[in-house]
Amino acid sequence: MKKTVKLILISAMLLSLSLGALGCEEETEYERFSYRYFDTFDTVTDVVGFTETEEEFDEYTEYIETRMQELHKFYDRFRDYEGINNIKTINDNAGIEPVEVAPEILDIIQFSKDWYEPTQGKMNIAIGPVTRVWDKYREEAELDPENAQIPPREELEAAAEHTDINKVVVDHEAGTVFLEDPNMLLDVGAIAKGYAAEVVVQEVQELGFTSGIVSAGGNVRTFGKPLDGVRDRWGVGIQDPDAFIFERESVDTVFLNDGSVVASGDYQRYYIVDGEVMHHLIDPDTLMPGNYFRSASIITEDSGLADFISTAIFLLPFDEGLALVESLDGVEGFWIMNDGEIEFTDGLEDKLLSQGASGTDN
Repeated sequence: MKKTVKLILISAMLLSLSLGALGCEEETEYERFSYRYFDTFDTVTDVVGFTETEEEFDEYTEYIETRMQELHKFYDRFRDYEGINNIKTINDNAGIEPVEVAPEILDIIQFSKDWYEPTQGKMNIAIGPVTRVWDKYREEAELDPENAQIPPREELEAAAEHTDINKVVVDHEAGTVFLEDPNMLLDVGAIAKGYAAEVVVQEVQELGFTSGIVSAGGNVRTFGKPLDGVRDRWGVGIQDPDAFIFERESVDTVFLNDGSVVASGDYQRYYIVDGEVMHHLIDPDTLMPGNYFRSASIITEDSGLADFISTAIFLLPFDEGLALVESLDGVEGFWIMNDGEIEFTDGLEDKLLSQGASGTDN
C-alpha cells in the first residue's frame, strides 16, 4: 500500500514538473532592446528587437553591424578598400577587363538587370555617368549655394550615351562583372540599403533572432512579430516629406509582420536652384530629378525589391506606377502627391492606421 502511494506521489511530482516546464515555455519573457549606429551607407541604422537577454540582443546587433559594414564596402562606388573588389573596382576596370567579385555583388547586379525591363528602365544601375554629373553640381552647390546650377543639358546627354544596361556582363561561373563600355559607371545606390537589409535580416533570422526591425536610413524590414505580449503587428511610419517643416514624422502608419516599408522621395540629398529642389532621384529618360510626387513607398516582404520598385514608381506617372505595383504579387504602393494628397493600393486598406488598422488583431 505504501509503495502504491509512493508511486502516485512520484507520478504527481513528475506531472507537476512537466506542467511547470510547459508553463515556463509559454511564459518566456522577452525584453525590448534597441541599438543605433552610423557607419554604413552614409546613414543611420536602427535595430529594435525582443530577446530574452541583452547579451543575446548585443550578439545579433554586432553581427548586423559587421555584416552591413561589409556590404557597404562591396556596394561602394566612391572608395577603395584593401583586399576587396567592389563596385568602384568594377567601374575602374570598365572596358579593360572583367573583375572577380563576391557573390553579394554578383547577386545585386543580376537582380537589377532582371528587374530593369519590368520597371520600364526607370531603375538603371548603369546610370552612373549621369549621377556623377549631378553629384558634381550638388557638391558645388553645397560649397556655394548662391551660385547653384543645373547641369548643362549637353553634359547630361553626353553622359547618358554610356548607360546601356546590356553592356553590363555578369559571368556567374567565373564570378566576374565586366563593363564593355570604358566610360560606363555602375551606381547601385538606389537599391543598396534595402538589398543589404534583406540579406542581413535573412541571415540573422537563421542565427535565431526571431522578433525585430532593421531600419537602414528609413528602409524598414520587419521580421517576426513584436513579443511584448500586447501587439500582434509592427507599426511602421511613412515619413512626411515636410517633417522638418511641420515637426511631424509620419503621414500614416503601416501595420505588418515579416515585411518591408521603403520610400523614395524628394526630401533627401538635394540642393536648391532658383527655389526649385534638385534631388538625387534622376529619371533616366529626362535626365532630370523626378517630379511626379513628393514620395512613393513600396510595402512588400523583400526589402531589396521594395527599394528597387519604390524608386521606379517615383519616376513613373501615377497610372503607370499603379499598374506596375498591381501586376506584382504581394506588393503594395503608397504615394504622396505634390499637393499633399495620398493614394494607395487596395491591399493596404486593412494595414493603414488612417483606415482603422492597428497593431492588434482585435
